Amino acid sequence: MSSDRILTGIGLRLFAIASLATMAALIKLVEARGASLIEILFYRQLFAVPLVTAWLAIGPGLATIRTDRIGAHIGRSVVGVIGMVFNFGAIVLLPLAEATTLQFTVPIFATILGALVLRESVGWHRWVAVAVGFAGVLIVAQPGDGHFPLYGTMVGLTAAFLVAIIAIQLRQLGRTESAGTTVFWFSTLSLPPLFIAYCFVAEPHDLATFALLASLGVIGGIGQLALTASLRFAPVSTVVPMDYSSLVWATVYGWLLFAVLPTPATWLGAPVIIASGLYIVWRERMRHQEKPVEPSL
Repeated sequence: MSSDRILTGIGLRLFAIASLATMAALIKLVEARGASLIEILFYRQLFAVPLVTAWLAIGPGLATIRTDRIGAHIGRSVVGVIGMVFNFGAIVLLPLAEATTLQFTVPIFATILGALVLRESVGWHRWVAVAVGFAGVLIVAQPGDGHFPLYGTMVGLTAAFLVAIIAIQLRQLGRTESAGTTVFWFSTLSLPPLFIAYCFVAEPHDLATFALLASLGVIGGIGQLALTASLRFAPVSTVVPMDYSSLVWATVYGWLLFAVLPTPATWLGAPVIIASGLYIVWRERMRHQEKPVEPSL
C-alpha cells in the first residue's frame, strides 16, 4: 500500500474525528437551548440519509444498497439507535472531555465481547491491557469522590459497550456487505422510529436552534462518511490511533464554549485508557491479518 494512500486515510480519519467532535459540541449547545435528546437524534439521522444516498449515487452507485441480509441490518440499526441514545446522553450529562474519554474504552469492551461472543482467543497480554484500561476508568471517575456524576459515567460506559457490540455486528455484516450499504441501511432504518418518537416530543424552537440542529446532522453525516472512507485508504490499526485526537477537540470545545477544562483525574486516567486501547489494537494487528471494519455509530 502506497504512503500516499495511507496519508490520505489518516487525513480522512482526522477530519472525521474533528467533525464528530464538532457534532458533540453542537449537541451540548442545542440541549442547553431546550432541544430534547429525541429531537437531537432525529435531526442527526434526518440529514444523514440524503448525504449517504448522494455519496452512494456519486460513488459505487445506488444498486449497491441491495441486500439479502435485511434482518441483520435491522438488528444493527436497533443496537445502533440505542447506542446513539447512550452516546448522546453521555455528551449531555458529562463535560465533553470526560464523555470522550469514556468512549476510549470501546477496544476494551470489544476484546471482552470478542472472547465471549465470537470465541476469539485472547491472550494474557490483552487481558492485562483490559485490566489496565478499567483502572484508567477508575482514575477518571473516582467512584465515591463525588466530583464526577456516577449516572453520567454509567451512561458513557454503556455507550462504549454498545459501540463494541456494533463493531462485532459490523464485522459480521462486512463478510457480505460493503461499508456504504451498511451505513445506508442504518441511516434509513433508524429514521422512521425516530420520527415517530419525535412527533411526541417536538417543540418549537427559534431559528438559531433549528440551524444548530441541522448543522449537527450535516456535520455528523459528513463525519460518518469520512470515517468510512478512511478505511478505503489505510488499515484499521493505522487509522484507529487517530481517534484519540478527539480528546484534544473535546478539551478545546469545552474550554471555548463552556469554560470547562478536564479535571486532573481525567488528565491522569485518559493516557492509561488510551495506552490500553492502543496496545489492544497493536496486539490484534500482530495476531491477525487486518480486515477493514467501519467502527461508526
